Amino acid sequence: MASSIRPQSLLRRLSVAASSRSPVAARRSFSAKNRNACILCRFSNATPARSLATYHAPTQQTRFASTSSSPKEEVDGISSPVAGAPDITNYYTIFPKTLPGGPPPGSPFEISVGDLRREFLQLQGLTHPDKYPSGAAKQRAEALSARINEAYRTLYDPLLRAQYLLREMHDIDVTAEDGASKHALDPETLMEVMEVQETIEEVGADPAAESTIAQLKKENDGRVADCVKTLGEAFDRGDIETARQECVRLRFWYSVGEGLREWEPGHTEIRLVH
Repeated sequence: MASSIRPQSLLRRLSVAASSRSPVAARRSFSAKNRNACILCRFSNATPARSLATYHAPTQQTRFASTSSSPKEEVDGISSPVAGAPDITNYYTIFPKTLPGGPPPGSPFEISVGDLRREFLQLQGLTHPDKYPSGAAKQRAEALSARINEAYRTLYDPLLRAQYLLREMHDIDVTAEDGASKHALDPETLMEVMEVQETIEEVGADPAAESTIAQLKKENDGRVADCVKTLGEAFDRGDIETARQECVRLRFWYSVGEGLREWEPGHTEIRLVH
């Protein structure tokens, strides 16, 4: 549910806002039926991200097997339908060419999205469900293709990637229902968010408001980029507590960015999701 949040109630409700699912995440979500469809058929030429500040993480994702599983074993009911299918132990093992060292600190947090996309397309070409006749083999191919799709979308986006690493590798779920209390935003960042809200209220009805909003968007994109950089550095050196804090901060900046993109002339409030 979206609501217009004024400064006087922002402090009380922001923690809830950033811990839930955004309209963008909802629009990008897939139904149970569509999750089994090949992403090549639906997004043949699309990339999963327009900019760092565009995406918000789902509140919950399916947990998969630990890294101790054998690539030959069945994981969550998925067994390799073809020779050369990837190791589906975790999202990182699915892309061994792009991420040979596995999760950070084995591999850097930063990922070459070009390399990731190329390997993804190769894998989808190999496991495309349409290559198999109806029956068990096709069902396994569909499940494997869906797993590859989800891994690709998650690793492509810095926030989704960070949340996945914290949850699956370190058992820290910042998107859980109790995340607002367990993983509260630091006061300094909260004040910055409130300042953005106050600026919008001050200029919302002004004829020149659009230029101010454009500047706020630019500033927020800069915050997102800085946050991603700090987050990556924390993961790379194994500083999980700092990574957790930066991940929470990044979730808020994503939410602010989405609110700014939805702003329209004459509006005096920023819309956040809670």
